[in-house]
Amino acid sequence: MAYDEELADRVRELLAPESGLSERRMFGGLAFLLDGNMAVAVSPGGLLVRVDPDEMEKLLTNTDAEVAVMGSREMHGWLRVDAEHLRTARQLRPWVERGVARSRSYPPKG
Repeated sequence: MAYDEELADRVRELLAPESGLSERRMFGGLAFLLDGNMAVAVSPGGLLVRVDPDEMEKLLTNTDAEVAVMGSREMHGWLRVDAEHLRTARQLRPWVERGVARSRSYPPKG
């Protein structure tokens, strides 16, 4: 299954004001990077979001997110949000903002 182009467009629109924005196809989806650090990725069925690992438990308890899994391995510091929980800008924006904040906490690459 391919990633959701409409969701990618919505993420792209939210990230448009960010400096150092680039896109890269990976993990069967479309990753959005800021200064070389991945912030979010639109994947088949939803969104992968880079988050502060110290906030993961709280987010897992208080939101519809789940731990992102790649193959059989849990991805520490990454959550997955199903597309059904991202239908509105009000639902999507906080996740993109979390990914941006975490991505910006790393030094620029390259």
